[in-house]
Amino acid sequence: MTELTLWRPFKELERIRKEMDNIWDTLFEKRPVRADGVSEWMPSLDLSETKNSYIVNAEIPGIDPKDVEISLVDNVLTIKGEKKQEKQEENENYHLIERSYGSFTRSFRLPVQVQSDKVKATYKNGVLKITLPKTEEAKKKEIKIAVE
Repeated sequence: MTELTLWRPFKELERIRKEMDNIWDTLFEKRPVRADGVSEWMPSLDLSETKNSYIVNAEIPGIDPKDVEISLVDNVLTIKGEKKQEKQEENENYHLIERSYGSFTRSFRLPVQVQSDKVKATYKNGVLKITLPKTEEAKKKEIKIAVE
């Protein structure tokens, strides 16, 4: 015996709309969302390239540079750290909490080989700057185009 189920197209459309809203929200927040729906804190990064090196700028305000770990293994740069929540006062009641806390890990593969022994990192005004010098083989050769 088969059971008939009433199809409710508007209810299905509402479910799809909610899923699309969640997708757009996570895209513009730049925060990954765990399976339980809670967004994780992750610092924003910029990766730029000069003739001689790659430069990574990571926004990590409120984090002590001693609490940040940087590693480069097989041309994969990894930045790990933790943004710790400030101690709450005993009689303090929050009405709104928008700042995110927790540990983070950012890893990405660099497009070319770099000189791992010459990597430098500096921290100023909440921005971690990592300079990764390219190897001589990885530096691009400029080719001029002859106009006839």
